[in-house]
Amino acid sequence: MGTISLIIKREYLTRVRKKTFIIMTILGPVLMASLIIVPILMAKFSETEESKIRVIDESGLFTGKLPDSESMVFVMDSMPLSEAKESFNPDKETAILYIPGNVINNTGSIMLFSAKQPNLNMVTTIERTIQKEVENMKLQARGIDKNILDEIKTKVNVNTRTLTEQGEEETNAGLTYAVGFIGAMLVYMFIFLYGAQVMRGVIEEKTNRIVEVIISSVKPFQLMMGKIIGIALVGLTQFLLWVVLTFTISSVVTGIFLDPNQIQEQMKQRTTAMGTPAAVQEEVSEEVDSELGNVFNAINSINFPLLIGTFLFYFLGGYLLYGALFAAIGSAVDAESDTQQFMLPITIPLILSIVVSQSILQNPESSLAFWFSMIPFTSPVVMMVRIPFGVAPWELALSMSFMVIGFLFTTWIAGRIYRTGILMYGKKPSWKELGKWLFYKE
Repeated sequence: MGTISLIIKREYLTRVRKKTFIIMTILGPVLMASLIIVPILMAKFSETEESKIRVIDESGLFTGKLPDSESMVFVMDSMPLSEAKESFNPDKETAILYIPGNVINNTGSIMLFSAKQPNLNMVTTIERTIQKEVENMKLQARGIDKNILDEIKTKVNVNTRTLTEQGEEETNAGLTYAVGFIGAMLVYMFIFLYGAQVMRGVIEEKTNRIVEVIISSVKPFQLMMGKIIGIALVGLTQFLLWVVLTFTISSVVTGIFLDPNQIQEQMKQRTTAMGTPAAVQEEVSEEVDSELGNVFNAINSINFPLLIGTFLFYFLGGYLLYGALFAAIGSAVDAESDTQQFMLPITIPLILSIVVSQSILQNPESSLAFWFSMIPFTSPVVMMVRIPFGVAPWELALSMSFMVIGFLFTTWIAGRIYRTGILMYGKKPSWKELGKWLFYKE
């Protein structure tokens, strides 16, 4: 065990001191935090220029019906369109909105003239406002009371609750879906990323003939396990640093530039900034408040200790299982270009687990979800999908037991291949030959 500890220490310290590790450890949290911070800061500091729009309304139906906003001011004008075009001054006004006399029957004849391409917000706001007014006019022409239609419109929100021994707990299906998918993708990404590092490290040492010197002092199995565990600790260190630094950067920046309720206010403004009438804005604002409250309550109901604990277990278990196989592949070849024939059969279960995760998210209690969360080659990804939805303790314990057994089994296979392949040069082994290596006597 002391020899393995020395190898672990060597692998760990060698990799964490590399410039690439330091750069990615710092750059990763900055990029992840920027995905949260940049949109909020852009909304906070962006200055909206006031657009002055001259309205030529030949129908006479829209006088006082085009409300001004912070970004747009409508100025009614009775002059003919031809004269309005000639007197148009792009330095003083942004556009000319032409509404023909037959707008009720021909809404496609509305025109917006400007010196440059108008922004999407302006066009969308004008379209929605005019569409709303034309609809109201058509309802009145047919003797239909708009208020009755407004009363008929009903928005249904289904609030989900889970019944536990402690009572009711509020949940959010969308949030649970997102947490499960993100957890699965993180495990998938880290297994591939750090498993490939194990393989490349073995190939590099084998190519440089350094391994021949190392093998004279330690057993091949000890070298393989030390390398796998050392790189696992590197990955775990980097992941924990990413989590801590991302949270720290996000908290500091939002604390400096935003008030406590600023984020919620920004979300409200985005949903109501498209020229929506005041009454609708108030309704949308109430809906946003309600939805945000449901999301925050659902976040509080998530069992984060269980989620983090299972993530660490399946991250380490999945990595150790696949890392051993990647190490075996690295020992069997002389160059990374020769690994493709062995990589595909090993990576298919991982890819398959991501594919089936889409259907498992829709039905996490299905037989497909159960069996894929038990098989050690797919359980690291699939179980992370199921955990946020709730998994029976016996299922979780059984899956973890299979994970440990699977790791021990693959480590035994990888160790048998590694001890022979690490000293083999100049020959590309076949699957049949790898099978023979399993039964070579020491």
